[in-house]
Amino acid sequence: MRGTPDPQLTMLSTLSPDSLIPADHPIRRIKAVVEAVLADLGPEFDAMYAAAGRHSVPPEHLLKASVLMALYSIRSERQFCERLRYDLLFKYFLDLNVDDEGFDHSTFSKNRERLLKHEVADRFFAAVVRQARLRRYVSGEHFSVDGTLLEAWASHKSFRPKDEGQPAGGGPSGAGRNAEVNFHGQLRSNETHRSTTDPEALLARKSDGVGAKLSYAGHLLMEHRNALIVDMELTQATGRAERETGLLLLGRLPASARRRTVAGDKGYDTREFVAGCREIGFTPHVAPNISNRRSAIDGRTTRHPGHLVSQRIRKRIEEPFGWLKTIAGGRKLRYIGGPPEQSLVPGGGSRLRHHPNSSTGRPAGLKPGEKASPERPRPGR
Repeated sequence: MRGTPDPQLTMLSTLSPDSLIPADHPIRRIKAVVEAVLADLGPEFDAMYAAAGRHSVPPEHLLKASVLMALYSIRSERQFCERLRYDLLFKYFLDLNVDDEGFDHSTFSKNRERLLKHEVADRFFAAVVRQARLRRYVSGEHFSVDGTLLEAWASHKSFRPKDEGQPAGGGPSGAGRNAEVNFHGQLRSNETHRSTTDPEALLARKSDGVGAKLSYAGHLLMEHRNALIVDMELTQATGRAERETGLLLLGRLPASARRRTVAGDKGYDTREFVAGCREIGFTPHVAPNISNRRSAIDGRTTRHPGHLVSQRIRKRIEEPFGWLKTIAGGRKLRYIGGPPEQSLVPGGGSRLRHHPNSSTGRPAGLKPGEKASPERPRPGR
C-alpha cells in the first residue's frame, strides 16, 4: 500500500545531535582531539574576557567553527553560520542542541581582533601538534619544507610609484575607484613602487615567463611519517624568504640529540641554507640544482638511500598547498596588510614576519615610529 507523508509535528523528542552521528564517524575522533586542546587553552580564554558583563559566544565555538570550515571547505563565515542552522553534524561538533539557532556571522569579525591579539590561533595550532606528537602521529626525525606564492588582496592598478601621492577620488587619475590605468612600457619594481591598497605586498613571480603579481609567501613544514603539517609561516615574498623561513621553522622544532633530515626542492640548494641546516643539526636532503652551477651538496649526501626516500616523500607537501589554493579558496589571502597577523589557512594563525635581511623592515609607506593601521577584512564572496 502506498504511504503518505505525515505533516504532524513531533511535540516531544529525545533526539540529540550526538545520537544521530554514527559511532564510527571520523568527526568523533577529531572532536576528541579538539576538545582536549581547548581544555588546555581554558586559562588563556579566561584571561581574554572580563569577569563581569554580558556572556559572549564561547571562543571554543569560534575555533571549532574554524576547524569545520577547513574540513568541509566552507568559503566564508556567513556560509558557515547559514549551514549551522540545519546541519546536525555541525551542531554536534559545537555541542549545540537541535533547536539552538547558533550565532551570527558578525561574531567572527567582532572577536577576531581579540583572538589575534592573544595569539589564540597560534596556540591552538601548537596544541594540536602536541596532541599529534603524544599519539605518535608525527615523526621527530624527518621533515620537508616548501613555500608558495599567495596572491595579495590588491590589484596591479594599486601598484603606484612611491613618490606619488594618493590622488583625489581614490583612483590613480582621480576618476573614481576603478579608473583606467595604462602601465605598458613602464619599469615597475618593489624598489620604486608599492601598492596603495596593501603596502606590504611585493611584486613577485613564481618562475621565468610567468607574470608577476602582488603576493605574499606561504611556508609549510611537514613531517614524513603521515605527511602532517607541524608548522607554518606567512612572510613577505622576497627572493630569500623560502630559505630564511625554512631555517626559522626548523629552529622552532624541539631540540633533539639525534641527527635529523630535511628535504627541499632545488630552490633550497644554496650554501647558506645547507650550512644553516647542518649548524642546527639537520642533514639537508635537498634536490641538487646543477643547472649551470655547482650544487651545495655532494655525493656524501646523495649516495645514501635516505636522500632518495626523502625526495620521494617530499612531494606530498604540495598536496596541502593544492588544497589550500583550489578547495579552501586560499589562492587570494583574506585580509589586507601585515601586523598584527594574517591567516594562511581558514582558522590558521600564521604571523606575517619581516626577515632581518629584508629591505622592508617595517610596513611600506610608514615613517619611523608610525604605527601600522589595523588589518581590514576583504569583502565576503
